[in-house]
Amino acid sequence: MAIIAKKLQESKTKAIGELKESLGNTNDYIFTNYRGLTVEQITNLRKQLRVKEVEYKVVKNNFAKIAFQQLSTPDVSAYLVGPTAVAITPRDSNEVAKILYDFSKEAPALQVKGALVGETVYSAAQTEAFSRLPGRLELISMLMSVINAPVRNLAAALNDIPSRLVRTVKAVADKK
Repeated sequence: MAIIAKKLQESKTKAIGELKESLGNTNDYIFTNYRGLTVEQITNLRKQLRVKEVEYKVVKNNFAKIAFQQLSTPDVSAYLVGPTAVAITPRDSNEVAKILYDFSKEAPALQVKGALVGETVYSAAQTEAFSRLPGRLELISMLMSVINAPVRNLAAALNDIPSRLVRTVKAVADKK
C-alpha cells in the first residue's frame, strides 16, 4: 500500500495527477530496474522504445503506487521497489518486452521486474516468456497464410489438369 500523508502538498498531488494521466492512456506497463545504466544507455533505450511509441518513464514508487490504485489496476506494488522505470506501451507490449530483453543482453544492468498487460500481472520470468511470443503483425501474417493456403492449393490443382493434358498430347505427338 502507498503511504498517504495526512497533509497533502499541492506539488505532490500535481505530480501524482500527471503520472496518473500518462499511465491512464494505456493498459500495458513493463517495470524495470535501471540502476547501473549510464545516461547514454538510457538515451539509446529510449530511442529504441520511441520507435514503438513507448514512453519510458522513471517514476517515484510511492507516487506510482497511488496512481495505480486510483486507476483501479491489479496490485503491482511488488514491482515498485527500488529504482523503477516504467515502459508505458500503447500497443504490442510483447515487442516492447523483446526490445527490453534484447537491450538487457547489451547492458546487463537493466533488469525487467515484471509487467502489467491488460488486467494480468506477469513476473519477470513470465514477461520474458511473453517477449518470445510472436507479435501482433506476425500472428496476422501467419493467419493470412493459413487462410490463403487452401485457395492457393486449389488454384495449383486446377492449373495442373490442363497442363497434364497438354503434356500428354505432346508426348503422344512426339511418339507418332
